[in-house]
Amino acid sequence: MRFDPDSVDWPPSRRPGISVRLLWQDESSGDAAVLIRMEPGATYPRHLHVGDEDVLVLQGGFRDEQVELKCGEFRRFPAGSIHAPVAIEGGPPCVLFAVARGGIRLVR
Repeated sequence: MRFDPDSVDWPPSRRPGISVRLLWQDESSGDAAVLIRMEPGATYPRHLHVGDEDVLVLQGGFRDEQVELKCGEFRRFPAGSIHAPVAIEGGPPCVLFAVARGGIRLVR
């Protein structure tokens, strides 16, 4: 089976250039599995991970204050970590699969 990001119905978010497709959510714990699509240059708001978050980049890539991840790369962001991902410019949109435990909190 091959994942085709163009076949996903991408609902827009409140953030310009970012779409989020919720795949699963446990409202009592805040755990969720999502697909996120970020247009090149789009910035996901600075946020804190309540629990560990696992991210697999499926297309394109993103960078933050600590790392740059490209298609096929995986990263675990530990509970308490804070970052503001930016989709890499000059290529396709960044598409990633993320499993967030406990959710996230926006920070300044």
